[in-house]
Amino acid sequence: MDDITCEELKERMDKGEKIILIDVREEFEHEQFNIGGELISLGSLPSSIHAIENLMEEEIVVYCRSGARSANAKMFLMNNGFKNVRNLTGGMVQWKSKFE
Repeated sequence: MDDITCEELKERMDKGEKIILIDVREEFEHEQFNIGGELISLGSLPSSIHAIENLMEEEIVVYCRSGARSANAKMFLMNNGFKNVRNLTGGMVQWKSKFE
């Protein structure tokens, strides 16, 4: 599935669309700034996958600081049967530069 830009995600969020967001950063990063995603750090994703396996058919947007960790999370999830995973390109760095 294609990645998603900050602008596209913000537009969909502003419209009130139900979007499943997963923040794969560390807890301290999530506490400093987040856009409402569920925190599942990249390092804990393999041991936490059972908690989200009911979302295998849902569209999921993963994000991190810059888009690198979330790209890895996207690949991991898709390799484990998730069908509709999108990476937020540019991550929170780009989000903050555009919307904060």
